[in-house]
Amino acid sequence: MAKIEKTDAQWREELDPETYRVTRLAGTERPFSHPGFPKTPGVFTCACCGAELFAQENKFESHCGWPAFDAVKDDAPIAETRDTTHGMIRTEVHCDQCGAHLGHVFPDGPRETTGMRYCINGVSLRFVPKDAD
Repeated sequence: MAKIEKTDAQWREELDPETYRVTRLAGTERPFSHPGFPKTPGVFTCACCGAELFAQENKFESHCGWPAFDAVKDDAPIAETRDTTHGMIRTEVHCDQCGAHLGHVFPDGPRETTGMRYCINGVSLRFVPKDAD
């Protein structure tokens, strides 16, 4: 899929203020501030462009205050960059399709699966339930 490019004015018009701040300005929502997502089958998509990023079966309770996943969906347009802000060295995760800031990934996830913890801002995601067949 082609990369999505929009002006800052277009993003501001399309997104609510908090989603804009987090996804376009690399902000962070307050821990435990997001109301959460259903635990039913489905996928988590980018709040800005709708790209499928994470599957429900990869979500786990990390008790860190943000939605956490141990892996991304196969072929998800996820990119990682080094983040040295706030006096820390971290790996930022963003949507490679539209550039939205999603959160960070850490190597402290469940050892029995991937060992990774994708710590993602809830406002950066939308949940799409699996179609009931």
